[in-house]
Amino acid sequence: MNLTGRRTSKNVEDRRGMSAGKIGGGLSLGAIVVAAIIYFTTGDLNQAASVLGNQTTTEQVADYQPTAEEEALATFASQILAGTEDVWTAVFKQNGLTYEPPKLVLFSGSVKSACGNATSQSGPFYCSADQAVYIDLSFFSSMRQQFGTAGDFAYAYVIAHEVGHHVQYLLGTLGQAHQKMQQVSEKESNKISVRLELQADFYAGVWAHNDNKMFGSLEEGDIDEGLAIAARIGDDYLQKKAYGKAMPETFNHGTSDQRSRWLKKGIQTGDIRQGNTFDIDYSRL
Repeated sequence: MNLTGRRTSKNVEDRRGMSAGKIGGGLSLGAIVVAAIIYFTTGDLNQAASVLGNQTTTEQVADYQPTAEEEALATFASQILAGTEDVWTAVFKQNGLTYEPPKLVLFSGSVKSACGNATSQSGPFYCSADQAVYIDLSFFSSMRQQFGTAGDFAYAYVIAHEVGHHVQYLLGTLGQAHQKMQQVSEKESNKISVRLELQADFYAGVWAHNDNKMFGSLEEGDIDEGLAIAARIGDDYLQKKAYGKAMPETFNHGTSDQRSRWLKKGIQTGDIRQGNTFDIDYSRL
């Protein structure tokens, strides 16, 4: 991506060096991969915490010295967040609405949010209770190691997806979906979750389209990077990696094909009105 001269956001809170207490027990590879299935949650951290054995309640200061690479990633993340602010402010204004940007919290190791405690293994997440996106920048290294794909647009997609959940929160979609999920069976709740996640993927694409239109940010190969990582965080891909088979009835984020298709649709159209995943028959998502 071309971010030369781009501003950084003022809505970044750096909590690197702070931790949410001691993490009890060891983490198996299997637990980490299972937690990867909820990398892009809408804020349900209790499930992630239980998978990883995280029972922490307090924040503590830890010795932390960021590397030059981490500092560069922190600047990058701040620039991407600023880009989402510019794009969604414009999109909301076009639709007669006012955009209120989320906060981006950088952490290392573990963190306490209004939605609960999390570790870096539970991945980036959005918490609607404090309207903040949380990310441990080491996640980007994990992307390279676990998914075999990387690149600045792939990293940007991660942030833009979580901001997409914030857009859902502001539009009322997130709250309505979560309320409905409490009233139906687990199977039906999973389907609602899939709709939320695919729409967040679409919104990430809408951001990319409009950010490129505003700033000429996309370069050759960027879109391929994004589609590649979207494919590798599909429920079917992650479940096969963790269990050796896919279990469609438990999908809560969408398949690799679905996630990459909705991201691509957002990139191609840039039109928020074309991403209503709740008005489409589930079999056609």
